[in-house]
Amino acid sequence: MNTSTTTEAKAIKNALEMILNEHQELSKRLTFEPITSIIPALNEAKNIFLIGAGRTGFMINAAAMRLMHLGYSAYVVGETTTPAIGEGDVLIAASGSGTTSSIVKAGETAKKVGATLICFTTNATSPLAETADYTVTIPAAGKQDHNTKVSSQYAGSLFEQGFLLLFDALIHELWNIDGSSAEELWTRHANME
Repeated sequence: MNTSTTTEAKAIKNALEMILNEHQELSKRLTFEPITSIIPALNEAKNIFLIGAGRTGFMINAAAMRLMHLGYSAYVVGETTTPAIGEGDVLIAASGSGTTSSIVKAGETAKKVGATLICFTTNATSPLAETADYTVTIPAAGKQDHNTKVSSQYAGSLFEQGFLLLFDALIHELWNIDGSSAEELWTRHANME
């Protein structure tokens, strides 16, 4: 191995350790009661819709997949087979800034038809959070925060990663509550890959 490769390997290892440390710090600053308060809304929902933009949108897809594996009727907003949202449904909207216009508009539409709005954001006073029935604040840097006080990562990376990890923790608890075996969940896994 040449010196350049060794130096790059160390730099990548250091970057990974920095990211993991940021998540350890994030988990210490999280308030978990707001996320536990959304469990009844999810369990009572007829359908669960999820929306996010950019990289957060990729995390939303992962969250929707896990909800589906647990047996929830879950849809990603914008997909061609996603039905209309209605009364008794839930919209999970993730936006670091809480100001992304398409997500705020989707939240307003959900509220107008009688659906419950759950918001994941860094900004508890944003338009999305103020519209929401439930707000889960992830104390991460927003994508416009470039001062590295909260995160040394680029843009909204810590929020996006934090949403994925926090939602996976929620999924794990929902699975514990449900009591299904891993084998039962596997029957819902895609079989046409």
